[in-house]
Amino acid sequence: MKHGLPPPTRPTVVAITGSSGVIGSGLSHALAERGSVVKRVVRREARGPDEISWHPDRSEIDANGLAGVDAIVNLAGENLFQRWTDSAKERIRESRVSGTSALARAIASMSDDARPRVLLSGSAVGIYGDRGDESLDEGSSLGDDFLAVVCKEWEAATRPAADAGVRVIALRTGIVLAREGGALSKFLLPFRLGLGGRLGSGQQWMSWIGIRDMIGAIVWLLSDARTAGPVNLVSPNPVNNAEFAHTLARVLRRPAVLPVPHLALELLLGELADAAILASQRVRPARLLQGGFEFAHPTLEAALRAEVATGGPRPA
Repeated sequence: MKHGLPPPTRPTVVAITGSSGVIGSGLSHALAERGSVVKRVVRREARGPDEISWHPDRSEIDANGLAGVDAIVNLAGENLFQRWTDSAKERIRESRVSGTSALARAIASMSDDARPRVLLSGSAVGIYGDRGDESLDEGSSLGDDFLAVVCKEWEAATRPAADAGVRVIALRTGIVLAREGGALSKFLLPFRLGLGGRLGSGQQWMSWIGIRDMIGAIVWLLSDARTAGPVNLVSPNPVNNAEFAHTLARVLRRPAVLPVPHLALELLLGELADAAILASQRVRPARLLQGGFEFAHPTLEAALRAEVATGGPRPA
């Protein structure tokens, strides 16, 4: 589904960090289909005109490679789904904050006529913290746990670009449902074996978005010059974890009768369990809805069926 977007009036040049991930690769495909030129930002020396070299661990990027780029989508970051040792937490933070800071400073250093017009940079709904049943939107207060602090620093790292007049959007992303990667890919095997069930009490809210709508929303935000600041990339229909488990089981035609106790998750995952897996965030995509974005799969069952039943490139 094309989300009602016309093709660009001229080819645009979009640079993408994290382009090899499930979101980045799908976005690259969708943009190329619309006539855009995609440049991959890579963590090594560039091997051609379609690559830009950067070293986020050293806060360095080839600013010359950004010349002629119209927009940048910054999706890079260390995987959250690992045991949070002190070193892992530092990698999680540095991979987001240092790389984004280097990118924003490079943009700010460019001349006005060469500078990209827009920077879409990653963030997450974890910025709101664990909020129980509270309904949250982009104007809600922010949390103070590890993930919330990382997200706040991640968003703040874009400030040099915004101060230089670039339109900056923070992509506050929920759980992205894609069978090739992320949370859904980890759930599929146990559920297909009939070993799935709720996590902990199952009452924690999950703010999710289908991969097609994730990609479609990014493409839409690149084109919508009215929007800047934080944007929640989630479905308008969050669910609690118990409902998620029952819906996935129904789609797969399997039972969901084996809950995973809170203690077992803590023993297996450590701090990650309470901070991310069992945290409750009931988030609304207020700015997407106000702007007129139309979701291809607004309900959980529709999004899950789209992923379980199909594969291949993701249309936007």
